[in-house]
Amino acid sequence: MGRATFLQFGADFACHKNNLSRLLNSFRVRLLLLLAALLMLTLSVQYYVNLRSVRSNTQFIIEQQQAIMAGVTLGVKSLSSGLYLDQMREQAKQPLLGEQADLVKNVLIVDEQGNIKDSLDQNQVPRENPDKSIRWVQVKDISLPPLNSAIELPPDSTPLPEGMTIMPHHRGNAGAFYFPVETNIGRRYVVVVLDSANTLNLLLKRQAQQSLLYTLAVLLVTTCLTAIVVWRFTRPIKFLSIGARRVAGGDFSFQVPTRGRHDEMGELTELFNEMTVKLGRTRELEAQLYNAEKAVVVSRLASAIAHEIRNPLNYINLTLDHLRATFAPTDPDKQEKFNRLTKQLKLEVARINSRITEFLNYSRPAKLELQPLDLYAAACDAIRIFEVQAAESNVEARVDKQGDVPPVMADAESLRSALTNLIINGFQAMDGSGGKLSVVLSSEDDGRRVRIDVVDSGRGIAPEDISKVFEPYYSTKETGTGLGLAIVRKAVDDHDGTISVKSKVGEGTTFTITLPTNRQPNP
Repeated sequence: MGRATFLQFGADFACHKNNLSRLLNSFRVRLLLLLAALLMLTLSVQYYVNLRSVRSNTQFIIEQQQAIMAGVTLGVKSLSSGLYLDQMREQAKQPLLGEQADLVKNVLIVDEQGNIKDSLDQNQVPRENPDKSIRWVQVKDISLPPLNSAIELPPDSTPLPEGMTIMPHHRGNAGAFYFPVETNIGRRYVVVVLDSANTLNLLLKRQAQQSLLYTLAVLLVTTCLTAIVVWRFTRPIKFLSIGARRVAGGDFSFQVPTRGRHDEMGELTELFNEMTVKLGRTRELEAQLYNAEKAVVVSRLASAIAHEIRNPLNYINLTLDHLRATFAPTDPDKQEKFNRLTKQLKLEVARINSRITEFLNYSRPAKLELQPLDLYAAACDAIRIFEVQAAESNVEARVDKQGDVPPVMADAESLRSALTNLIINGFQAMDGSGGKLSVVLSSEDDGRRVRIDVVDSGRGIAPEDISKVFEPYYSTKETGTGLGLAIVRKAVDDHDGTISVKSKVGEGTTFTITLPTNRQPNP
């Protein structure tokens, strides 16, 4: 019981593992995971930018407060010591404002009448007139930013001197801060003017720009990743579209590359390839069925022709021989014309008989007598039949043997007929204009197969006709029956061989036959 439970647990675990693997390989799941990752990346970047901004703002406010207090302290020290700021600058061995010197642009001391009593700016310090009187610079005459209180003070109804305007907004945007100091000669205002490059507004603008740059970077990364995902998703669709067009055009050998995908597109591609293979097999079966139906029709037609025509043809042939032997005229001119006409009649009868023989050879089941056959001797015999025709047509016909060519188990008559048909085809392709025709014998696959190449330098075959040359009753010649190459292919198929053709218009044609050498002879 324990072992059965353990086996059941193992089976359930394997099933869940397979389901999990299929789920992770799903394009939809991976797309959702990618979107979730992009969302987390975006949120993380925004969180980092906001956190950095908060820290930067906090540090800025601290530094600003320190700079303000340093400026106020410097002003109060000037009031209590009775020294002018420029005198304090001369006595100081380090910057008056310490580490905050770069943040503070100016420190002013203003009285209740708006006179600038002291300033770090040399253009704003009091000047002595020729009559020894003091000329003060009015605070209203300088460009002073809106003010804000340096520290939180109780409400004060005392108006500020003219030229000192209170900042209506929050203190972070102020460019200057004031601090009232009560002295024995009246109220004084210590005004600290910050550098315009160190205001909170400018800092926020820089942070907004940085945030925008980070956002654009995230969007750029997201766009690139999305483009990659879309490209990976649409590339199989493009291949499927190309494959659909190829299959629609009749090319069932085309296979869409899967590239190791295990998602929905990979499954769709595999199903498409399986469908293409099945369609190709269906097309082959349809072609075989069509050829079988044609063969049945041809067989019946051949039987009818053989029965209805051959007997009268034999009688005509015998009658012609009897006429030539018994009723030949004695006049030489008439005798010559009589012989020519009777000879022409016998040739026409022979031509009809050859057509009937072609029908019968193509339609009848093969009855091969397999015996060891020397292909070189068979090819030489086939070429020898056409020696006279080759000489008359100025065609160089020969048989070439490349290396050791083993004998094949074949029916001598069937194979000789196939070679003869191919040689006749080559002669007809050259149209009596001369050329070359050769039968090349060689071995391949370590002697397990023999190759026969029948090469001619004729007019060639048009590309649109190459796929049809072995079909029964298809011919590009006006007087052809279209059975010659069909008979050749049938003979090769009967010997478990293969035949193919390569041709180029104007340059010639090559028919290639391969035959096995290890077939068993008939018992």
